[in-house]
Amino acid sequence: MLRSFFIQTVGCQMNALDSELLDAELRRAGYQPAESPRRADIVLFNTCSVRAHAEEKIYSALGRLKNAKQFNPRKIIGVIGCMAQKDRQLIFRRAPQVDLVVGPGRLHRLPLLLRRIADGGGPCLDVSADRSAEKTESLLGSFVPFTPLRVAEHRPVPHQAMVRIMSGCDKFCSYCVVPFVRGPEQSRPAAAIVDEVKRLADAGCLEATLLGQTVNGYKYRAGGRTVALADLLAMLEPIEGLRRVKFVTNHPRHMTDGLLQAVRDLKKASPYLHVPAQSGSDAVLKRMKRGYDAAAYREMLVRIRETVPGAAVTSDFIVGFPGETEEDFRRTVELVRQARFKNSYIFKYSPRPKTKAAELFDDDVPEAVKRRRNNELLAVQNTISLEDNRSLLHRTVEILVEGPSKVALKRTDAGESIQLVGRTVCDRIVVFDGPRKLIGQIVTVRIERVEAFTLFGSTLELTE
Repeated sequence: MLRSFFIQTVGCQMNALDSELLDAELRRAGYQPAESPRRADIVLFNTCSVRAHAEEKIYSALGRLKNAKQFNPRKIIGVIGCMAQKDRQLIFRRAPQVDLVVGPGRLHRLPLLLRRIADGGGPCLDVSADRSAEKTESLLGSFVPFTPLRVAEHRPVPHQAMVRIMSGCDKFCSYCVVPFVRGPEQSRPAAAIVDEVKRLADAGCLEATLLGQTVNGYKYRAGGRTVALADLLAMLEPIEGLRRVKFVTNHPRHMTDGLLQAVRDLKKASPYLHVPAQSGSDAVLKRMKRGYDAAAYREMLVRIRETVPGAAVTSDFIVGFPGETEEDFRRTVELVRQARFKNSYIFKYSPRPKTKAAELFDDDVPEAVKRRRNNELLAVQNTISLEDNRSLLHRTVEILVEGPSKVALKRTDAGESIQLVGRTVCDRIVVFDGPRKLIGQIVTVRIERVEAFTLFGSTLELTE
């Protein structure tokens, strides 16, 4: 009988949450986690399709398991998530050792499919309907949001939790495959979200991060009333034990005054706003089908800083989008310099199948130019991040201690005092030395040294 599993996850926080929920579901079904793919009876790759590089990493990893499958034919190898939805039968053709391909809208069926394969049912393909060929009404039943009941004892980190409040996306930005692999936008019932967060808080969760592809577009209609994200934040505010609420990822078009006022007025709403701009060029934004221009994005930034003073704003950018000229890129650099984001995630464009950009535009920016623009924009952002972090030197900040730092995890000593890492309410990373008992607590730290993306300090208090 197959008894152990291993999940390897790539991609966004949505995938990380899916893997956490699947881990709990598989344990509930009687399986136990294994230390490595080699030791596991079941190996699942939870995949991302936003960039081609992420997919090639998965195909390489599948290739490395080919011999393991030949040695143990009963070993089950599965590809789940966005790449499964996009590539479908292609995965079986490229990697015949794969037994299972399941899209993100069908993850609720995974335990059943595993049993079917173990009983000799052969390879299984379970993906949602093709969004480019079906009407929205029929798609909703095919893309099922994965929201099983949370079980406290199966959660790896009790003091933090990601909570899905919506799934899918209807924006159809020309470069993005997400609407095709995650399906139509669907907002969860507000009461179900509140109940889930209450259960998490009762089990020790201090910080909840609300997830959605365009999270500030959340809208749930029931009983003649529409609950928007600002309303949902207010509904979460009274939950006992909960200390912080974050939400990602935002779209500029949905950054309403009401939402900003909620972030300002609610004590638990974190003043951290991730709002991807993608470009500072109106011509590029139009080809991207983002639905706003650079002036509208700048106006949004003004409203954020007037309404929520001290808010930390982060962004995403794509360099080398088809047709991006040096002047277009300069406009992006100018936006980053003016906006002074806390940090930015910068990516080189890669064409994605089914998207309008891949269909309509040639990938005409040379790879060397993409790389140079990526590095230049990153250098500009790093300089800004370092300058802004210097303003925090010798100041005290409150952080939620998440666990051992990467340095501590690499060390073999088992001392009580180790290097710990946590985050401020504005999502700044802070590293300090302290006892393990601080993990999962909110403590005060004095900042003594800064880098572009990390603050270093020492504790001023030890919470019992």
